[in-house]
Amino acid sequence: MFLIYQPEGQDEPTRWRYQPKKLMSVEREDIERRTGKNFSDFTTAVVQGNSLCRRALLFTFLRRDHPKTRFEDVDFAWDELKLEYSRQELEQIRKNILENTHGDQLAAALTAIDQQMETAFDDVAEEGKAELPIAD
Repeated sequence: MFLIYQPEGQDEPTRWRYQPKKLMSVEREDIERRTGKNFSDFTTAVVQGNSLCRRALLFTFLRRDHPKTRFEDVDFAWDELKLEYSRQELEQIRKNILENTHGDQLAAALTAIDQQMETAFDDVAEEGKAELPIAD
């Protein structure tokens, strides 16, 4: 999964690979303090669109590039920040849909996944099976 940030006036988006299991323990602990959620709940909330959790995630990545960034300074319009599955994650989701969905729901789900796959980025750094962005 990728976290994509494109503030108004920035020509190209900034794209970070978001792999919850690869965040450092200090980053995870900071996220837990800021959001009041344990890390497993945080990862679910990020995918579900929780604003505070997405802000904490953006802060984590911005701080890696700019260590003096303060949480209070991280403010964004909702359309400036998004999450996108990699092509490999979408392939895994598609496989799960094929195994667990039937009829009209299957057709609709496949259409939606196939549309996303057309523009999805390859996660070339990942080898092996793609993992969904939820930490156990």
